[in-house]
Amino acid sequence: MTHLVTLAELDEDKVTPGVLGFIVFAVMALAVWGLMRSMSRHMGKVDFKETPSERGAEAEASGRVEPQKG
Repeated sequence: MTHLVTLAELDEDKVTPGVLGFIVFAVMALAVWGLMRSMSRHMGKVDFKETPSERGAEAEASGRVEPQKG
């Protein structure tokens, strides 16, 4: 494994993540940042206001609430 990372020094007394660990962490952080940005953009497009259907409005007016299908 040490031959894969040429920038890291091998010291038997220290255990550190090294350069490879930093690179992996940085890539994961950038991926999470990109996903959060994308999710924020998509959530901005969602319309949360629900328009009541005629059937649902009639049931509420008469006091009966029917389970919705779908």
